[in-house]
Amino acid sequence: MVSKTFESLHDDKKARVTSALLTEFSTYSLDEAQVARIVKDADIARGAFYKYFDDLADAYRYIYGVAMQDIHAQLRPQGDYDAQTYLDQVEQFVDQVQDSQYYALIQQHFTNNTDRVTQPNLARAEQMTSLASNVWAASILSHETIKQIMLYPELKSALLQQLQRTLISLGKD
Repeated sequence: MVSKTFESLHDDKKARVTSALLTEFSTYSLDEAQVARIVKDADIARGAFYKYFDDLADAYRYIYGVAMQDIHAQLRPQGDYDAQTYLDQVEQFVDQVQDSQYYALIQQHFTNNTDRVTQPNLARAEQMTSLASNVWAASILSHETIKQIMLYPELKSALLQQLQRTLISLGKD
């Protein structure tokens, strides 16, 4: 978990560290990432890195969380089930990622890092069980479609068409 020391850094230093993390984890998988490169790029002492983060995985979770917050900030909350809204949000998310500084980071995440840092979240799972079946399915399918598009960008159009057909059929229930 990111330390309070990191959270209370001056904005310029925090931005340097965040930028160094983004560069490192966009270029290297979590297995290949090195604290040495991060501290050199951020111009901080190695000991400072460990005052801010428990380890590389902690630093990775921080920068990935920053990316997800930034990208999701543009999406509007889903109300009642609407297939077109789900499709629009998936397309908007993918377009925002592809045009953002986070594109390489998210590709690294899906290609190399998902299994290393994804932690079970009972509260999220419980929340999902209370959703209407079509909303639950649309949420799962939307996230999987995003992952597939990030891994295979050349299939974007076909994947979005498949998602659209499936979302429409879910709306008929």
